[in-house]
Amino acid sequence: MKRAALIGFWCYIALVCVAGFWGAFINPWFDHRWLYHIDVRALPDFERINMLSQYRFLRALELSFGVISVSFVKEIFSEARFNRLYLMGMGAGTLGRIISLIFDGNPSGWMWVFLVFEAVAWILIFLFARKEIYGKNTAH
Repeated sequence: MKRAALIGFWCYIALVCVAGFWGAFINPWFDHRWLYHIDVRALPDFERINMLSQYRFLRALELSFGVISVSFVKEIFSEARFNRLYLMGMGAGTLGRIISLIFDGNPSGWMWVFLVFEAVAWILIFLFARKEIYGKNTAH
């Protein structure tokens, strides 16, 4: 179970770090074109600048979550407090996608891929923690 949880963790964190760095510091225009089919250059300056500013900010937070997760991987897989914080952060993103399904509608295929991938990784890490961390650790 730990191996599956670690694979889910590292695949998710690799994606979060790469997507976060790419979107915040390199090429958010590509993301908008490829993922959302939006030509950012076609937007008026006010909308384009504000959307890209917010997008870069959110991608930088995504990268930060990845870097923090890498920094505390040992604790995430051994201490209940760190594991809960990590699962809360990871789960918040997945829950946001689910809420978007309810209120905003059916997303593209890529958004479904991300949702399923994130949910499976979250479940693997949770199941590992329930058995190996929460069952052995009485400090909550």
